[in-house]
Amino acid sequence: MQTCTVKIKTDDDRLMPEYKTEHAAGVDIMASHDGLIEPFKRALVKTGLFIELAVGYEAQVRPRSGLALKNGVTVLNSPGTIDADYRGEVGVILVNLSEEPFEYKKYDRIAQMVIAPVSKANLVRSDELSDTDRGAGGFGHTGK
Repeated sequence: MQTCTVKIKTDDDRLMPEYKTEHAAGVDIMASHDGLIEPFKRALVKTGLFIELAVGYEAQVRPRSGLALKNGVTVLNSPGTIDADYRGEVGVILVNLSEEPFEYKKYDRIAQMVIAPVSKANLVRSDELSDTDRGAGGFGHTGK
């Protein structure tokens, strides 16, 4: 298991994320204010967190499965990526896919954040690509 140090700045200690179990991959992040998301609408929910990641790492913002199952609420751009050079407040784009308004309160867990290493690719322009059995077969090319 890889570890790195993530500096977290917040004015409210109750918003400080933590791993809830020994082998948890992510930390829950919470809303820093109350709010309401109408059915089939989206909202940028602030967390009161500012982070400094080590170079070579990213933070992935992912949905909480319980919130999705129980309320039909998920992270719209999942996973959202926070780059190592970003210093603004962490925000989560939530979407309410249910037919009922979704009310959240300050300190409600709204998403999870996973810290992951980043690989950089050497991008090379080419006029030709190698052939494969699949070729250009795209969406649904292998059947139902």
